[in-house]
Amino acid sequence: MAENGTDCDQRRTAMSKEQHNGNFTDSSVLSERKRREREERLNIVLWKQPLVTLQYFCLETLINLKEWTIKLWHRRSILVCVLLALATLTATYYIEGAHQQYVRYMEKKFFWCAYWVGLGILSSVGLGTGLHTFLLYLGPHIASVTLAAYECNSVNFPEPPYPDQIICPEEGTTQGSISLWAIISKVRLEACMWGAGTAIGELPPYFMARAARLSGAEPDDEEYQEFEEMLEHAETAQDFASRAKLAVQNLVQKVGFFGILACASIPNPLFDLAGITCGHFLVPFWTFFGATLIGKAVIKMHIQKLFVIITFSKHIVEQMVALIGAIPSIGPSLQKPFQEYLEAQRIKLHHKSDGGVPQGENWLSWMFEKLVIVMVCYFILSIINSMAQSYAKRLQQKMYSEEKTK
Repeated sequence: MAENGTDCDQRRTAMSKEQHNGNFTDSSVLSERKRREREERLNIVLWKQPLVTLQYFCLETLINLKEWTIKLWHRRSILVCVLLALATLTATYYIEGAHQQYVRYMEKKFFWCAYWVGLGILSSVGLGTGLHTFLLYLGPHIASVTLAAYECNSVNFPEPPYPDQIICPEEGTTQGSISLWAIISKVRLEACMWGAGTAIGELPPYFMARAARLSGAEPDDEEYQEFEEMLEHAETAQDFASRAKLAVQNLVQKVGFFGILACASIPNPLFDLAGITCGHFLVPFWTFFGATLIGKAVIKMHIQKLFVIITFSKHIVEQMVALIGAIPSIGPSLQKPFQEYLEAQRIKLHHKSDGGVPQGENWLSWMFEKLVIVMVCYFILSIINSMAQSYAKRLQQKMYSEEKTK
């Protein structure tokens, strides 16, 4: 009997080992297949497979348009209300009357705010590689206002042409009277709108993770799959990147509102993980979005804004140009274009029209313009590649589903 019992235990152990080995083999085969499919998708880019990439991009665009149309149809009552509101605003805009001065003022402010909110969304929403709109747009705008404020000793720039063009007012304030707080106040609206846009751009990872947790379905998102793998291997994480991600996840999960606020208030490339964590653990929407909005649009933006203003204050800029000139051999040749650029900006600030401003393009401004064009073009190309790869993933998932049903 004892021998029979021992034999039964051995057979049961052997069966469990075979089952475990089978599961392990299946999971390893599945992981290998996912790795191979990911490599195949990464090869679908314009500079390797241009025709296939463009075809997949167009098909993915059509699928997205179809999905959005269906969603709008299901919410047609809201759509009708929005269209009625737009019709009312359009009628108010075109009907003549005393209200037109307020309409023009609101129009100007609305489009100015929408411009910066849109740039903020593009910076963080995750389309393609993301467009670094702070470095390309907001930072240079704050720097221009700072340089102009110190040159004019005022921030009361004539409107128009401000903000399209900055010129000094006719009656400047006394020498040295410009304050740091005055410059901060001048660019506060633009900076806060940009920060609010970045907060809005953080919502997709949150909603995706929340929907996946509530439905139990596996989302079509590699960042979320990486997050789940990180949770599974939390105890064995050794590298710095994994430990940093775990630290963000633990901070958000355990501290809640103030943990999200801390992550959103500093430049943090891992904040997408905070959104996924909040969605996965079903953190209330207003807790997540409120902390993100305060952190990004108020705290973080004032830190970044203060840094740019101090960096481009008059005495710091003069010291930086002097240090460039002190570089042996190449210093004077490097210093000259910076001096010419600053002098051209000073002349431009004191002229109301371009008639008396000497024409000629400085190579620094030329390089910056070309850098902006290159980065915007690369951003568009990355969106095309990303959407083409999304369609390729649809095809791979469809093929896998067909294989499972056979």
